[in-house]
Amino acid sequence: MRIVVDFDLCQSNGQCTRVAPTLFEVRDDGFLYVLDESPDAGLRGLVEEAIEACPTAAISVSEE
Repeated sequence: MRIVVDFDLCQSNGQCTRVAPTLFEVRDDGFLYVLDESPDAGLRGLVEEAIEACPTAAISVSEE
C-alpha cells in the first residue's frame, strides 16, 4: 500500500495529522508531509481513518 496525497486538493488543515500523527505532519512551512508513504499493512485502518478525516478528499491509497 502506498499513501497518495493530491497536493492540488490538500489544504494542509491537519485533520489527517490528528488521526495519524505517525504518518502525516504539517510543518512550520504550512505544508503537509507524508512521513511514511508505504506503511505496514497493519496501519491500513489508521490510513483509512485519515482518508475519511480529510475534508478535501486529497488522500488516497494506491496498491502498487
